[in-house]
Amino acid sequence: MFNSVDPDLKIRAILGDLGISSDAISWLSTLIMVCLVGFIAIIAYLISKAIILKIVTVWVKRSKSAYDDKFLEAKVFHRLSLIVPGVVIYLQASWALKNNLFWLTFVHKTTAIYIVVLFIMTISAFINACHQIYLMLPISEGRSIKGYVQFVKSIIIITGALVMLSIITRIDVKSIIAGLGAFTAVLVFVFRDTLLGFVASVNLSSNNLIRLGDWITVPGRNIDGTVIDMSLQTVKVENFDKTILTVPTYALVSESFQNWKGIEEAGVRRIKREIRIDVRSISLLNSELVKRLEKMPHMETYFEENRSAINAVLNGEHSTLTNLGAFRAYMLDYIRKHENIDEELPLMLRDMSPNENGMPVEIYCFCTINEWVPYEAIQSGIVDYMFAMVGKFGLKIFQNPTGNDIENLKK
Repeated sequence: MFNSVDPDLKIRAILGDLGISSDAISWLSTLIMVCLVGFIAIIAYLISKAIILKIVTVWVKRSKSAYDDKFLEAKVFHRLSLIVPGVVIYLQASWALKNNLFWLTFVHKTTAIYIVVLFIMTISAFINACHQIYLMLPISEGRSIKGYVQFVKSIIIITGALVMLSIITRIDVKSIIAGLGAFTAVLVFVFRDTLLGFVASVNLSSNNLIRLGDWITVPGRNIDGTVIDMSLQTVKVENFDKTILTVPTYALVSESFQNWKGIEEAGVRRIKREIRIDVRSISLLNSELVKRLEKMPHMETYFEENRSAINAVLNGEHSTLTNLGAFRAYMLDYIRKHENIDEELPLMLRDMSPNENGMPVEIYCFCTINEWVPYEAIQSGIVDYMFAMVGKFGLKIFQNPTGNDIENLKK
């Protein structure tokens, strides 16, 4: 950049001609050269900024692709231009501070660290831009790579820290890494969550166990909601009560959790509810009940399949049919013909093991609407109807005595 004439000698000669003392010439000459290097660094920055930022900005704005905009938004080129003045100062410091080895060493180390930091920031911005581009792609729907991005950035930061430590101590990076062997246990303890989180993220993603938007339930952690964010160390879940909870990523591998995405993928949701019948109300069919049931809808199939047994009842013979069986047949036909119940999937009403709380009669079917609120309305409507129809079959619902029941007994 400079000619063969030593600028330091030339500056000293000019200062000597001005009548300045020899003691003042030494530090004043150094100060002038430092200011000159600083001025050159500023000029270099302005030129690099004009070339890199303005040209790149114009090119990006003219481009029809939206991907290159992400590099501009992440300030990749801006941070890249900031490296230039550091490089200029590092190279010209040997000329400006050749007579002051202490400050020369200090400036060299400081600018080298500055360059490394800016280089790390530039790579980090580049990775962020690539992540934003990934989020624009169809493949990113429900597939978070935030954990991988954070892990790569962590590796870059750790590598940069080792390089800076090498600059400060003047020890080779390989020697520093070799010397860290004694502190491996400490490093593993410090970065335990990060390492466990990375392994867990790989496991969750590779096995497609969880994605953004999935509804998950984690027993024991009060988590029952939708996954809204996945990072290297934590998974953020928005519960249905709108509270936000976080769970360590590795906990979803070491512990059990329930993912409800199968419901959304299948397009159906199971209804599994029961009502409890008072066993004392279960009886054989009689002619009076048969005549009443013949007039009810949803009983046609039941009467056709049991015609001989029905005729026996009407003729006063011993009945083999029960009012509970007739009730199950009625409700089964009602549910099968329900517009929001899938007939191709398992559908049944079954008696469970009786106990001191009566005879549980369970309904098992699949609703074709899996959205929470409509699903609950359909399920409640079917169960309500079951309760309402029990009495028409001579059955009674089992219910433990309440205060009113005891009070009525006293009367």
